[in-house]
Amino acid sequence: MAVLSVDSTRSKANVFEEVGKYLQAEGFRIAAQDFERPWGGFFVIDESQIREFQRKFFPEITLSEEQFVQKLSPKFLVVAPEARLSWQYHHRRAELWNLLAGKSSISRSENDQEGPVVEMEQGKVVSLRQGERHRLIGTDSWGVVAEIWMHTDSAYPSDESDIVRLQDDYSRT
Repeated sequence: MAVLSVDSTRSKANVFEEVGKYLQAEGFRIAAQDFERPWGGFFVIDESQIREFQRKFFPEITLSEEQFVQKLSPKFLVVAPEARLSWQYHHRRAELWNLLAGKSSISRSENDQEGPVVEMEQGKVVSLRQGERHRLIGTDSWGVVAEIWMHTDSAYPSDESDIVRLQDDYSRT
């Protein structure tokens, strides 16, 4: 089994290389990647490997056959030290997050006002409901978070256009 190790002394290029090698060593095919996000970036895993992805990174979560048939967009989010994703929510999806390496925090709320910042625990799944406001936050280290999207409308699955940004450090809309 490969080991994923990230810390604040590593460069962005080095961290992304390490995460890419880890995914490949674990047998996952990278369908897409984006290292240009101001907060870090992500790796999208081949959708045909969702069962393996769920077993490896979300073993305590049970997905139905109906859910496995839907697009679940398995990915790794890689958040830089002291960086923040936007304060956001989604109309057409819930999300599952699992901190796998490094450190990250999360803020969440039922309304537009940001909730308290809480440190994520490695191996403890965070379940975000459809419409729940949330933000992934980098702390003093790189953080690597496995993610699965739980689409709430199979006829109109969520995509990147389903991000409602309430606040963004990088002036994105």
